Amino acid sequence: MKVIEIFSSISGEGSKQGIPATFIRFAGCNLHCAWCDTPESHDDGAEMSIEEIVSAVSLGMPRYVIITGGEPLLQEENLKKLLPILRDAGYLIEIETNGTLPFTDLQEYATVSMDIKCPSSGEVSDATLLADIRPEDSVKFVVMDRTDCLYAQGVIESHDIAGTVFISPVWGGNYRKIADFILEEGIEARFQLQLHKSLGVK
Repeated sequence: MKVIEIFSSISGEGSKQGIPATFIRFAGCNLHCAWCDTPESHDDGAEMSIEEIVSAVSLGMPRYVIITGGEPLLQEENLKKLLPILRDAGYLIEIETNGTLPFTDLQEYATVSMDIKCPSSGEVSDATLLADIRPEDSVKFVVMDRTDCLYAQGVIESHDIAGTVFISPVWGGNYRKIADFILEEGIEARFQLQLHKSLGVK
């Protein structure tokens, strides 16, 4: 499998924000978001066997593993082999995905945190995948301005999303305006700042 890095840190967003976690950042991405904070994910990364990945994960203390990228689902066939091993070893697993590829074949082993890309990103997610989000999963909108907020509102109101919905401002944006928008419009979502940014972690 092609891996950028494996490291331990504090989960910066989503339903497990603040929890110590081991991150497996896979190489490769099918999008080029305007405000991407991990451009290195487009590199080839280092080739690692499943055994090497499991060994590297076991060196960290956290029992919570976040599968991220890039877009980890580009390596879905190998994830189908890796995730059962991690689960059977007692790890709780979450997959972060950009909302462009199906993930149902992996939900047996992990929760899913799905992005819906907003206009400022310059990319588009597949909103039909929201039908596969379960109560234990989550959906995230990273927003920069009112246009993004209106887009997120439209998606939220037009889809029956079973999981927790998060709205997170782009780092360095106007947090107050976005929080006010959520309040004024009565949007059923959780406002969340990106904790990992405050900690200096990508």
